[in-house]
Amino acid sequence: MWRNWLEVYRTCNLSADRPMDPVSKWLLIVRCCVFPMTLISAAIGGLLAAAAGRFELGPFALSTMGLLLAHAANNMINDYFDLETGLDTAEYVRAQYAPHPVLSGLVTRPQLLRAILLVNVLDAGIALYLTALRGWPILAFVLAGLFISVFYVAPPIRLKRIGLGELGVFLVWGPLMIGGTFYATTGTLPPWVWLASLPYALLVATVLIGKHIDKLEQDRARGIYTLPVLLGEPTARALNIGMMIAFYVVVLGLALTRVLGPWVLLTLFSLPRLREVIRTYTRPRPPAPPPNYPVWPLWYVSWAFLFNRRAGALFLVGLLLNLVFPIPLPGGFIEGLF
Repeated sequence: MWRNWLEVYRTCNLSADRPMDPVSKWLLIVRCCVFPMTLISAAIGGLLAAAAGRFELGPFALSTMGLLLAHAANNMINDYFDLETGLDTAEYVRAQYAPHPVLSGLVTRPQLLRAILLVNVLDAGIALYLTALRGWPILAFVLAGLFISVFYVAPPIRLKRIGLGELGVFLVWGPLMIGGTFYATTGTLPPWVWLASLPYALLVATVLIGKHIDKLEQDRARGIYTLPVLLGEPTARALNIGMMIAFYVVVLGLALTRVLGPWVLLTLFSLPRLREVIRTYTRPRPPAPPPNYPVWPLWYVSWAFLFNRRAGALFLVGLLLNLVFPIPLPGGFIEGLF
């Protein structure tokens, strides 16, 4: 079964010739294939906490588990409300690139709702424990993330439909997840942590923008005004390229000003992958998927996700090396933030 789990994790799908096991079913339902982004955000928060000299393993592990549960709940909430509001159908992109929990017959609507409630109850238990340990700011992080998660798709706000979904993802996977993990791990939150959360926040936002580019025509027809719908496809593709380049600019700025150590410049080794992504983004989507391509009709999001993994992993390695082999540099102009 572990081969099934690995395939689901890598492709968001399970081949028709493989028997469906209970674990694979729930990995599909919660869309575990996108969990690496949450794990990277949590790991960044933990490494920043270690750099501050206040790392505590127990709170960090609980915070990471809470974030993974929150991500699972978020994905199920999206599928539940998009189905309830009539957006998700067999013809819509969501049901084409991967199994929709209900439309594919994996679970019923009541079962999906019960799973959402169960995961949120478990998450609430972790949040309450960390609040008792660290204080009310934990609840502030939790409630802010829950608000964005629920009202990303739920009425009456529906952030995704008014061009604010991308901003919400930027805030959640950057300042909220990274800053929240840092605070849960250390009990403090110095201003430089907010700055250090920005590079990866940019990377995650590019993934969602890529996905919304892929769904642009269908979303426009349904009155869903995501950022790519508002900007148009050429501008949205250019925006995503610009945000990927901005990732390097922000990392360089953080290194030069000593917010982060110089090892984060290892992210420059992801430039070859960026060139591949830019080459793809400057061309129209192919008329048919390449052989063995798992998530068609999605296209641009896949390339953004590949870049996210490469650049995000190198960013993590850089943070780790800053801890193990620190390189002293001359003072920066915001040294007082420490």
